[in-house]
Amino acid sequence: MKERHFQRRHLHRRHVEEGIVKALMVLSFMLLAGSLGFILITILIKGLPALNWDMLTKTPQGGFYLGKEGGILNAIIGSLYLAGGATLLAILVSLPLALYLGTYVRRARWADFVRLSMDILWGIPSIVYGAFGFTIMLALGMRASLLAGILVLTLLEFPIMTRAIEEVVRMVPHDLEQASYALGSTRLETALRVVTRQMLPGIVTAILLAFGRGIGDAASVLFTAGFTDRIPTSLFQPVASLPLAVFFQLSTPFPEVQQRAYASALILTAIVLIISFGSRWLATRLGRNIIK
Repeated sequence: MKERHFQRRHLHRRHVEEGIVKALMVLSFMLLAGSLGFILITILIKGLPALNWDMLTKTPQGGFYLGKEGGILNAIIGSLYLAGGATLLAILVSLPLALYLGTYVRRARWADFVRLSMDILWGIPSIVYGAFGFTIMLALGMRASLLAGILVLTLLEFPIMTRAIEEVVRMVPHDLEQASYALGSTRLETALRVVTRQMLPGIVTAILLAFGRGIGDAASVLFTAGFTDRIPTSLFQPVASLPLAVFFQLSTPFPEVQQRAYASALILTAIVLIISFGSRWLATRLGRNIIK
């Protein structure tokens, strides 16, 4: 009888614990979905009335920040330049490093130190990257430019992409690698022809994740990329970006320009959402032929 009573109490306690955990999960989901919905609704209500074709196709004209004509084409293209260039450079460094850590030295002590360093770099605030880049610029005599912004954003995206790709490498079936070795492949051939093909969906997701972080960051490019109403034609010219466009437009005392800031935020949010949904879609399409 005592044993049966104990089992009932234990089962009841487990049901209570499970109910509490489920309630916390539902509450967390509601907070997350509610926050996202509130942000999107706020941006849509305040930004949609100011959104027009001129904002997407024109650069700021004379008196734009006083409420006159023009658009933010310079900031849209500038953000794509910055995030695109930084993502390309980050791929060239992150992919080889992630493959080396995940294929060659999985459990080496110094590899764990590299992973820890990547995690620390991932957690550093972006304003610190901007201050670091600004210090280097002063030492080299550089001015704010597209090149400086790309380099700082590369430092920002590099740890994100490396850790994301390495986690995907770990998910590749170990038996698949052993089969490749058994057929006479070297580690390099296995890494490039087997592992890379298997983790292609994860690589795409990591790249788009880093791109989304880069295109939405303002602090790291505030001191390094500068801001201009023109579209840059050289790597050594300053460049505008959407986050800074939002910041500068909100800083003006004119309600019409402040409303344009919400329209700019709406455009930036739409780009990030397209990237997010695009990464999901590409990962699903590319994952159809993956061996699990």
